[in-house]
Amino acid sequence: MTTEMPLSFPRRVDLAHLPTPLQPLDRITEKFSTPHGGPRIWVKRDDLTETAMSGNKLRKLEFVAGEAMAQGCDTLITCGGVQSNHCRTTALVGARLGMRVQLILRGELDGLPDGNLLVDQLAGASTAFYPPREYFEDLTNLFTHWQAFYAERGHKAFCIPTGASDGLGIWGYIAGSEELLADCRDAGFIPEHIVCATGSGGTQAGLTLGCHLLGSEARVTGYAVCDNAAYFQRKVREDIRHWCRLSGNTVDESGLNIQVNADYIGPGYAVADEPVYRAIAEVASLEGLLLDPVYTGKAFYGLLQELHKGNYRDCKNLVFVHTGGQFGLFPHRENFPFLL
Repeated sequence: MTTEMPLSFPRRVDLAHLPTPLQPLDRITEKFSTPHGGPRIWVKRDDLTETAMSGNKLRKLEFVAGEAMAQGCDTLITCGGVQSNHCRTTALVGARLGMRVQLILRGELDGLPDGNLLVDQLAGASTAFYPPREYFEDLTNLFTHWQAFYAERGHKAFCIPTGASDGLGIWGYIAGSEELLADCRDAGFIPEHIVCATGSGGTQAGLTLGCHLLGSEARVTGYAVCDNAAYFQRKVREDIRHWCRLSGNTVDESGLNIQVNADYIGPGYAVADEPVYRAIAEVASLEGLLLDPVYTGKAFYGLLQELHKGNYRDCKNLVFVHTGGQFGLFPHRENFPFLL
C-alpha cells in the first residue's frame, strides 16, 4: 500500500520511542471467541511511546511542539480535566524541552494530588483550576487570559486545544497509521478492523485519514468515552478539514469511513460502571495489559461486548490501539473492592 499523494510532514520533534510494539492477545482471543468464529485480537502498544506512559498524546505533541518551536514560543498552554492524560504529557514534554507549561484544568484539587495531577506538578507545570461550568462556557477566554499573562512577562505562548486534537495534532496518527499498517504487514496479515478509544477525536481522525491516504481498507472504529456518535462524526470531519487547510492537501470526504460506537460510555466521562473495572482486572490477569477506566478500559470493555455479540465474527484480524492513560487508573482504586 502506498499513499495516493506524496505527504510532506511538517516540523517534528522526536519525542516518542517508535515504532511501538504490535502484540497478539491470544488468551483474550481464545476466551472471547464464539462458536461462529471471530478475529485474532492484536494490540498496538502506543502506551509505550515513552517511559512515563505518555501514550497517544506524545505522537500528536511531536508535531505540536515542532510548530511551537518554529514560531519561537517558549511556553505551552493547554487544557483538560484534573486527571487529563494530555495535560500530563504536555507537562512532561515541556520539562523535556525546557518550555514553561500552563494547564487550564476542569475541576478542583480534592486532597493530595494523585495520578496525572501529581505528575503535572512533579514536571513543574503551573495549574489553574476552574469549575466545570466556567471551564466549558469560558474556555476560549481562559486561553486568551493566560496567553496575555505570559506575554506581559516577556514569554510567547503556544495554545494547544483539548487532546491536541486538531489539524496539526492529526499528523501524529497519520504517521501512526503508516507505522501500524507496516507492523501488520511484517506480522503477515492485513487488519480488517482498527479500534481505539475516542475522547477528543484526534486519534480517530488521524487513523481514519491515515488509512484513507494509504489505501487501506481497514475500518477504523472509535469507541466513544463521552458525548455521542454524532459529535465524533462531526469532530473527526472538522479535524480532517482543518488538516486540509493547514497542509494544502485535499481529501474526498465521501470516501471517509467514520465509524463511532457510543454504546459503552456508561454514566459519563471519567465515570465507569463495575463491568468496566472487572474487564480491566480480567485483561490485566490474562495478558498483563494495564488499561484505564476513562479511555482504554471503556473501549476494550465495549470491544469485548461486541465480540460476545458476534459482531466481528467475519473478521480475521483486529487491532486495538492502546492509547495509554495508566496513571488515571490509580485515582479509581476504590472501584476495585472485588479484588480484596
